[in-house]
Amino acid sequence: MIRVVLADDQSLVRAGFRVLLEAAPDIEVAGEAANGGTAVALTREHLPDVVLMDLRMPEVDGLTAIRRITADPLLGRVRVLVLTTYAEDENVFRALRAGASGFLVKDIEPADLHQAVRVVARGESLLAPAVTRAVIEAFVQTGAAAGAAGPRPAPRSGDALAGLTAREREVVRLVGRGLSNDEIAEALVVSPFTAKTHVSRAMTKTGARDRAQLVVLAYESGLVTPGGGRPG
Repeated sequence: MIRVVLADDQSLVRAGFRVLLEAAPDIEVAGEAANGGTAVALTREHLPDVVLMDLRMPEVDGLTAIRRITADPLLGRVRVLVLTTYAEDENVFRALRAGASGFLVKDIEPADLHQAVRVVARGESLLAPAVTRAVIEAFVQTGAAAGAAGPRPAPRSGDALAGLTAREREVVRLVGRGLSNDEIAEALVVSPFTAKTHVSRAMTKTGARDRAQLVVLAYESGLVTPGGGRPG
C-alpha cells in the first residue's frame, strides 16, 4: 500500500481528496493535517510514502513544512506533492526549489491523482515539462528566484555543478529542457540505462532529491536559459 499524509486547511477539501485517494486499491490515507506543523508531525509519526501538501495554510504554511520535511534525514524517502489552485503561484517555484517532487492543481481528475501518487511514491518526479518550465522561467526572468527559497541545504548555483563531468552537465541541461530518460538516451546516442545512470549520478553529486530539483538547478546555473524551450 502507498501511504499518504494529506495536508490542507479546508476540511471539505481533505475529505474529498481522502475519498478520491482511497478509491484506489493500493493507496491509503495515513493522516490528515490542517496546517504545516501538524503535517510535519504526522509525517514523522507515520513515515508515509507521499505527502500531499497545500501551500497556503495557517500557523505553519506548506512551504515551511516542505523545508522541514526535506531537511530531516529521517524523512529522506518521503516525497512531497504540492496541491495548488493556481499553477502560476509563486510559491510553486519555491516549493520545487525546497525539494517538492512536483505539483498538482486541485481540480485534477481522480485517475490522474492516483497515477501522480504512484509515480512520486516510486521516487520519480511529477513534472509536466511545459508547465513546470513556465513556472521556473517566470521567476528566473524576473529575478524572483534569487531570494525566493530562503535557507537551502546545498548550493543551487554554478558551484553545485563543479563536480559534474561534461557528460553529466549535458544530461542536467537536457533534464532542464524537459526530456525524459529515453529522450536523453536518443539525443546522446546512448542506452536508456546509461542515461538513467547519468541522471542518478548528477542527482547524487549535486545533492538534488529528485529530477524536479535538477530542473531548477539547470535554470539557476545557466545551463538552460529562459525561453530556450524544449528541443524540437
